[in-house]
Amino acid sequence: MKLVFAGTPEVAVPALDALIASERHEVAAVVTRPDARAGRGRRLVPSPVAQRAEEEGIEVLKPARPRDEDFLARLREIGPDCAPVVAYGALLPRVALDVPARGWVNLHFSLLPAWRGAAPVQHALLAGDEMTGASTFLIEEGLDSGPVYGVITEKVQPTDTSGDLLTRLAFAGAGLLAATMDGIEDGTLRAVPQPEEGVSLAPKIGVEDARIDWEAPALRVDRLVRACTPAPGAWTVFRGERLKVRSLTPETGQPSGGGGLGPGELAAGKNSVLVGTGSHPVELQWVQPQGKKPMPAADWARGVRVAESERLGV
Repeated sequence: MKLVFAGTPEVAVPALDALIASERHEVAAVVTRPDARAGRGRRLVPSPVAQRAEEEGIEVLKPARPRDEDFLARLREIGPDCAPVVAYGALLPRVALDVPARGWVNLHFSLLPAWRGAAPVQHALLAGDEMTGASTFLIEEGLDSGPVYGVITEKVQPTDTSGDLLTRLAFAGAGLLAATMDGIEDGTLRAVPQPEEGVSLAPKIGVEDARIDWEAPALRVDRLVRACTPAPGAWTVFRGERLKVRSLTPETGQPSGGGGLGPGELAAGKNSVLVGTGSHPVELQWVQPQGKKPMPAADWARGVRVAESERLGV
């Protein structure tokens, strides 16, 4: 089939690579978000998908909006049979959805109908899901509500961050998307409507959502840190400045409160830094002070000279 691939971030690149490597399909063009400013110089940088496509000599389309007439006219000129999508980052209007003969097929990183939305992996970690996966489905105008072609499953490991889990799903999902294209082409695959039960939503997690509540149980704090790593980054406040928490380990010993540590209270030893929560303390592993690089928590504590009974989050 002639394909137009839509995607933007690094997580979409494995799927693009799988389709480029396929002997059955031709990636005629790539659709991605416009160049964005990045780095200290704030210069315009193409998306990872755009960079990969340019390396392969594939035409790259960067519409400001997918309903722009110039983009739609070029899409019709290309005449794709199907348009696979991975984390494109913009809603596709009906006028664009109608162009490919066999529709737009999205690779979504959840077991639909669970976690429809922009941040399925983060929400799976926040909820403590033990199993997740990826689904391919035919895009409709609703939010990730179209009929499903195929799924793969992935076990969530106890120490997984969203970055860890998303990386595994990106590579496993690439194979699923390529197989879905094969099945659509040869007619062996039919999309099945999603069940009405089990729907959950996964809206984007913003910076304010990533602030740590030290009154919460240790398990909840751990899930938040892992879900928000690497982005947007879980954070707290120390001496009036933002401190990112890159990783921590839940302790299972003495509960917080009473003779233990109160929520947010720090206990800095020679090689460890404990913080009280609403249940048990957690041990900070890596932190990132404002304007600095990530560092071991023990090094940070020695540098700032944590005083007795000082707290995070105040």
